[in-house]
Amino acid sequence: MGNKSIRLLLVTVLACAACLSAGSSASTEKKSAGAGLEDVIQSDNRTPRYASRDKYRHPLETLRFFGLRPDMRVVEIWPGGGWYTEILAPYLKQTGKYYAAHRNRDTKDARIRKFIKRYDAKLASRPDLYGEVIVTELSRTKHAVAPPGSADLVLTFRNVHNWMKFGFDASIFEAMFTALKPGGILGVVEHRADPEEFPDPQALSGYVHEEQVIQMAEDAGFKFVSKSEINANPKDSRNHPEGVWTLPPTLRLKDKDREKYLAIGESDRMTLKFVKPVR
Repeated sequence: MGNKSIRLLLVTVLACAACLSAGSSASTEKKSAGAGLEDVIQSDNRTPRYASRDKYRHPLETLRFFGLRPDMRVVEIWPGGGWYTEILAPYLKQTGKYYAAHRNRDTKDARIRKFIKRYDAKLASRPDLYGEVIVTELSRTKHAVAPPGSADLVLTFRNVHNWMKFGFDASIFEAMFTALKPGGILGVVEHRADPEEFPDPQALSGYVHEEQVIQMAEDAGFKFVSKSEINANPKDSRNHPEGVWTLPPTLRLKDKDREKYLAIGESDRMTLKFVKPVR
């Protein structure tokens, strides 16, 4: 075999090796990126009673459906006690950014002030996990949840009915639209009302019609992308004496028919994805 042939063979072998290496590296990187979120969800750092709700809330599948990546700027609207904070904050800590748009700190409502204080204490207790969380406010009058046009993803879980009850749902959707960059995604999970029943404009049962949420989002300028049945629960009849709060985790009736409602599980939920159009 001549020198030219040997050199050609060597180049071919090296090129093939490089391709295999690149493919293996890409595969490993993809696997690692995918495993990162799963590792956070399965971490012992999460509150056990929160983690026990994964079978109803499907955080891995839900966040993947919304397109979460570790380098994103993410806003969570009204994070409550921090159920999703325990997942989002550690996952985004290294290369992303997490805004927790909590409720109004100037409120005169003692219950809400206590709620916010407890959330603040949670963040302060684990600076290694939550030290990079940026806490903002969102209420009827405060809408600066993140710098305008900066967020890749805005998420809200089981909050729309609260905004409807107090009549400021339109301003909240507008605030989320403003925070997102063009092409950014809005992800909504909400208790889903029976489509055969007449819509309640205040959603006093806690259940909301899918069409209502889609209309609110579209009125604010969003475009509906798709929906998922990840968080559907066909066992939920939606006809409960204390509305959605009859079911776990609230179980408002205390021990009355407890086993019955535990067997149903958490509410039937819509999971909707919207996009802020690129103009």
